Amino acid sequence: MPEDQIVNLDMQDDYASKLGAGRPVQAVTELIWNGLDAEATLVKVTSDIDELKLNSITIQDNGHGMSHAEAITFFRNLGGSWKKKDNTSKNGLRHLHGKEGRGRLRALAIGRVVEWSVTGRNSNGDLESFSVTIIRDDIRTARISPSSPAEKGRRAGVQVRISELDKDWNLEALSVHQEIAESFALYLTEYPSISILFNGKNVDAAAAISNRRIYELANIEADGQIYAAALDIVEWKQQTERMLYLCDESGLPLHRVLPMIHAPGFEFSAYLKTAYNSRLNEQGRLELSDFDSSLSKAIEDSKDTLRSHFKQRQAEDARSLVERWKMEAVYPYSGDPNTPVQTAERQVFDIVASNVVTALPDFETQDIKNRRFQLRMLRQAIEKSPEEVQLIMTEVLGLSKNKQEELARLLKKTTLSAIITAAKMVAQRLEFLTALEAMLFDADLKKTFKERSQLHKILAENTWIFGEQFALTVSDQSLSVVLEKHRELGKIKTKSDKKVTRLDGRKGIIDLFLTRRVPTSHPDEHEYLIVELKAPSVKIGPEETAQLRSYAYPIQDDERFRGLKVRWEFWVVSNDMTPYAKAEVTSSDRPYGMLDRKENCHIWIKTWSEVLNNCRARLQLFEKELNYNADKDESLDLLRSTYARFLSPDSLADPAVKVQT
Repeated sequence: MPEDQIVNLDMQDDYASKLGAGRPVQAVTELIWNGLDAEATLVKVTSDIDELKLNSITIQDNGHGMSHAEAITFFRNLGGSWKKKDNTSKNGLRHLHGKEGRGRLRALAIGRVVEWSVTGRNSNGDLESFSVTIIRDDIRTARISPSSPAEKGRRAGVQVRISELDKDWNLEALSVHQEIAESFALYLTEYPSISILFNGKNVDAAAAISNRRIYELANIEADGQIYAAALDIVEWKQQTERMLYLCDESGLPLHRVLPMIHAPGFEFSAYLKTAYNSRLNEQGRLELSDFDSSLSKAIEDSKDTLRSHFKQRQAEDARSLVERWKMEAVYPYSGDPNTPVQTAERQVFDIVASNVVTALPDFETQDIKNRRFQLRMLRQAIEKSPEEVQLIMTEVLGLSKNKQEELARLLKKTTLSAIITAAKMVAQRLEFLTALEAMLFDADLKKTFKERSQLHKILAENTWIFGEQFALTVSDQSLSVVLEKHRELGKIKTKSDKKVTRLDGRKGIIDLFLTRRVPTSHPDEHEYLIVELKAPSVKIGPEETAQLRSYAYPIQDDERFRGLKVRWEFWVVSNDMTPYAKAEVTSSDRPYGMLDRKENCHIWIKTWSEVLNNCRARLQLFEKELNYNADKDESLDLLRSTYARFLSPDSLADPAVKVQT
């Protein structure tokens, strides 16, 4: 009996592991694309589930499959050569999604074992069947069974079965169905004869779309070539996670980023379509969109277009809503306005009323009498005085009984003012993070962002960036001042005239010295964090790591710092590090990023992306519940006004404006 053929995948272990560590929904999406690229008209995703758990997930298509000989090439090279040559499928029927075959390994993000059962035509045109198996433990090896004539009645196609799952993944979740619909919305619109069945339910993207518009964007210029670009905006009928998909020129999603714009009341996905995305994807650079100036500009153009689009859509919705109110005779005005003042009053009412009722899902279900009364009271409040706010709260907003009880319980323990203040604080922090991220990473803005006179002083007032538990104790002072603060915290009365210096004997100025009391029953325990800041353009290298060690080691070795139980952490922070520094913080015996570890002293290299991502993770729950998206331009304006004493007039100027002037 012929033995299985072992094929070694032509890639490095770390690259293969990275492909197999994506999100489960992304893995299923990629496997569906494989079937569609093979010109399947039907792709089915099903699950094998018993009373206890989900056992396996299967993706089956009726595409043309592949021959046994093709499978050996496809799996060895992680993709077929015909895909790299062409932008259309084998018979020229459709645009291609995948050109590298990477979707095959993404299946390992769901389970330990993936088996392909394949039926395709051999070189003689006869149908043959075989299987391919990959196990995560040996991710670079594919086991291909011998081929045999296909069973009578069997058609071409591929069935992928993923087993030994990592978790009991819920295929029925609405968010899963919505993400699948978003990924294939444009494709299913272009090829309406295709069906995707997800656990028996048809993925009907068209039925889930409430509105769709396409906008032409400015051409992308890169390396002497010009690429056309367009933005396809799809509004959904149900809730979704807002995303900006980076697509090829036909609209096939290749990567996704957060749009970070305000669009209250709208659920949407946006698709940036350009051949430039295809080029970056083939080069493995699409996921580094922040570092490509041409694509970054196109993304900013897309965000500006989204803002304009939703301003227009809000105006359209307000007009249609007002027209319906007039037809139902619930609109609190009659006839046409006679004066400019009356016209302005109605315009203000229309804007406020449309926003209020959009936030109240129960409003449209009430009878006409109640709606007429509430709109009339809202008109009175707008026209007369702020004293009507209470009436608006009780009569117009009409909180449900459950919501009233929740608010009442909160107000027994706090005040409405405190609730508003807390929400405002979270919103301000999200705006600060967005503005700081722009200052640190925007190709133009970071050139003018100075470390000591700007970044340092702004962060001294926002130490929560490094952790809520820390408080600023010393800023821009010498090691000797750090010693004195240390003695004050520990109530150590004896003093020493001997100065604390760096290893090279110089004074040594600490950027930020943060302290916290370790939560413990021992009040004499402390934790100190010393942060050395570098300008965004400075890559951390030998000079910077030597500087950090020259601060840490004298403190660690100076007996005068031993009067308390203290844990020390030293950070040097910038946008990036040199290969030298990366090698220093990549060690099997230390966590990644740790430069050195000595008793109770840890020395770290941190990147701003790591620090800001940790901040966002802490605020993520609040951001979701507030439904708040910090706008980049508005956030930069807030940073300008709040820290005007640190920032020169042109340090945060819009680069586009600078060019014009």
